[in-house]
Amino acid sequence: MIERVVLGVPHMQHATFSAPSHVLAALLRRRSATHILAALLLTTVLAALFGASPAAAATPTGRVEAATSVRGRVALIGVPGLQWSDLDETRTPNLWKLVSQGGSASLSTRAVPPPDRGVTCPMAGWLTVSAGQRSGTAGRGCAAIPVPRGAGEGATVPGWSALVAYQADTGYDARLGTLGGLVTSSGGKVAAIGPGAALGAADTTGKIAKYADTPEALGDPTPYNLIVMDAPDLAAAWARQPLDEYGVPTPLPTATRQAAVAQADRRIGALLGNLPNDTTVLVAGVSDITTNPHLHVAIATGPSPSGRPYLHGYLTATSTRQDALVTITDLTATVIQLLDLEAPREVVGRAWQSDVTEAPATPADTVNELSDSDLASQVLREVRGPFFAVFVTVQLVFYAFSALALRRRRRSAGAGQTPTPTTDRPEGSNGPEGGEGADGIESAAPARPAPAGSTPTGASTGEAAPAGTGSAGSSSGETAAVGAASAMHISAESRGDIDGAGAGAGAGDVDDAGAVGAHGAGGPSASGPVPASASRLLAVVQVVAVVSGAIAVSTFLAQLVPWWALPSPMFGVIVTILAIAGLITGLAFAGPWRAHVLGPLAVVAGITSVALLVDVMTGSTLQVNAVTGYEPVTGGRFYGFSNIAFAVYSTGTVLGLAGVAQWLLKRGVSRFVTVLVCGAYGALAVFADGWPSWGADFGGVPAFVIGLAVFLILLAGRRVSITKLLLVGVAGAVLIGGISLFDWLRPAAQRTHLGNFVQQIIDGQAWTVVWRKFSAMIGVTVGNWSLTLLSLVALAFLFWVLNRPSRWGAPALGQAYALAPTLRAGLFGALTCAFIGFLINDSGIAIPAMALTVAVPLTLAASVRALQLATPTTPEQRSARSVPTGRSAT
Repeated sequence: MIERVVLGVPHMQHATFSAPSHVLAALLRRRSATHILAALLLTTVLAALFGASPAAAATPTGRVEAATSVRGRVALIGVPGLQWSDLDETRTPNLWKLVSQGGSASLSTRAVPPPDRGVTCPMAGWLTVSAGQRSGTAGRGCAAIPVPRGAGEGATVPGWSALVAYQADTGYDARLGTLGGLVTSSGGKVAAIGPGAALGAADTTGKIAKYADTPEALGDPTPYNLIVMDAPDLAAAWARQPLDEYGVPTPLPTATRQAAVAQADRRIGALLGNLPNDTTVLVAGVSDITTNPHLHVAIATGPSPSGRPYLHGYLTATSTRQDALVTITDLTATVIQLLDLEAPREVVGRAWQSDVTEAPATPADTVNELSDSDLASQVLREVRGPFFAVFVTVQLVFYAFSALALRRRRRSAGAGQTPTPTTDRPEGSNGPEGGEGADGIESAAPARPAPAGSTPTGASTGEAAPAGTGSAGSSSGETAAVGAASAMHISAESRGDIDGAGAGAGAGDVDDAGAVGAHGAGGPSASGPVPASASRLLAVVQVVAVVSGAIAVSTFLAQLVPWWALPSPMFGVIVTILAIAGLITGLAFAGPWRAHVLGPLAVVAGITSVALLVDVMTGSTLQVNAVTGYEPVTGGRFYGFSNIAFAVYSTGTVLGLAGVAQWLLKRGVSRFVTVLVCGAYGALAVFADGWPSWGADFGGVPAFVIGLAVFLILLAGRRVSITKLLLVGVAGAVLIGGISLFDWLRPAAQRTHLGNFVQQIIDGQAWTVVWRKFSAMIGVTVGNWSLTLLSLVALAFLFWVLNRPSRWGAPALGQAYALAPTLRAGLFGALTCAFIGFLINDSGIAIPAMALTVAVPLTLAASVRALQLATPTTPEQRSARSVPTGRSAT
């Protein structure tokens, strides 16, 4: 199923943003201009503080208002724990028949989990159906569903008031009884079969007008508009299992599970045989009955909300925008729409609808593909933790290795002798192209880099350090790295045996080419230290750095391959990611651009930006079940840019534009035109990030706008000031606020979480979401020590290793700034974007961590190439220690 999803065609109807005049007028009549202006202003302020994810952004609360009448019949059958792998043509014939007749999908049942377990308990699942919003129960483990107390033909749910009160503490403020209360207040009749169904069908007071224990006890189903039935056989068998350390029952044995599924199928068949022909049947596995969350069964047959029957094939919903994927809150919205009622604002789901993609040929194909989808989610859960552990460890080891390669001190035989690097390149050591170095740097480069603000000898016009990228930039409060932007001569810093260990050093030296230089007392060996251009170790560092920079985008492109179906998924995903990163690296070194300082960087960053841009424009399928994407089983996000994807995308965009700018400037394109070109693509990238049909990223837009502005300001040769940053930040907040308000103007059923957030602001519900996002950001940053460590080490490597004197003299980063000045603008723009994203998104430290895994390795690759093109500086003789004068020694 995942292969088909990845290659599937997006639903173009989701991209419709027209707001007819009569709709706009009605909305404006409903809300005064003052309310709308207040919403825009508050949205702007909150956009600069926090973003809201689709799953977390709940539509605001409102009263359950009566509609004019109820039309249609719906039978909602909940089977807690039912998975697609449970279905079998022989063992579950009734469910198999429903699959052949109607639409099917994977159901994400994420609700409010118990402490320390990310599962949806049966009671929480039924309460979520009742409220149309994520709900849960107090206490440890999975609470038992209470048996309703009979009251004539009806019943009352025990402890209902306590369940209602608890929802205010979950962060979602679900309103229990929304579904049953809406139907009954609209004149409809509701019946519940089984204890779980009583939870789902109860009104706001916890009462059910008609309650039965079994389908047979219900009698004639014709009078009822909504019948909710609980098939609790799986959940009941699970509840009898021993509890684990978190108070959750252990998994069922296979034979016990199969027997329970068969019993549930017979219970379903008993109801189906009595239903009128015009009844819409909805079957949902409303919860987990395992220690880990799963995707569950969703089936719909009979009339759809459009009036046409649900087609054989897959289901979808605008809440997920994914083929064959719906959510448990969509179940509530579907029932309401099928009964021709208007959903209250607290119902956050969207109605199930038939998918337009090609249907599987047989029910067996449907079951197999949807079972494969759940398999992918389970494999992802198993490999994600180990993958990130390996990923962080390899990154840290690589930074340590690169630091040694760049700054390892060399040993000489003569006491007190310091080896002097050669000031001229050996013949033929000008780099891959020979003759003239990349970026127009002649092979006879000077021994000392040019002073700050000047153009290095032999550099073309495009490589001249622009005004503002040297000393001007440092005057605006930037870090010490900015001062190295023009690779100033560092002879004073070179003292102290940058290339040698000082007096008393050992007896010899093994260079990177494998030659041993026997240094005599008179000085260094005849061969001298190996130039950077001839160092095989540096060449390896450059290639590995490019591979490392390509890993992030490769984690998304790996979804083009069904790695989860391999015998060893962990090995499969690592090999797949490395293979794709290797292909990208091969392309980065395949053409003449490999000789340029920013050539490989521009290729990798450009592929990163374009690949993720195309992905969000075509349905975000590469992010589903990716190790750095989002998991449908947890329901955090289903479409658009996840926070990690945003970090990778924005970093790739800004660094890629830095490479393009350097290429344009080198070819004589004016700086003004270069800024315009970069600004045009940057504007498209920001628009794609925030537009509801594509990226739908609330918190990313302000960060992206600020980071892109820093890049463009520095590229234009201007200084970055606090005032400019504040103005740009306001502009970014106004942009996402305007997009959100525009989304709000659409009908409620077509809104994304951006428009829902505006409604929350109007109704005073926004701070619930804001506090939950802030708490999540703090929790991720404090709890995920590995990503925090990776971020700190990456920054230390960037500014304390690359920006300090290398074994060949000048700092590697300074050499890269001198030969490719646009790198400095791109690097500072990308880092600014990552920092702002860290502050205003709920993923916290994960954003700068992923951004740095792209930016730092690619910057290292550019710095290594700059060292290869430059001639080493000659360290000056260590000066004698100064003797104090004018004061007594005593």
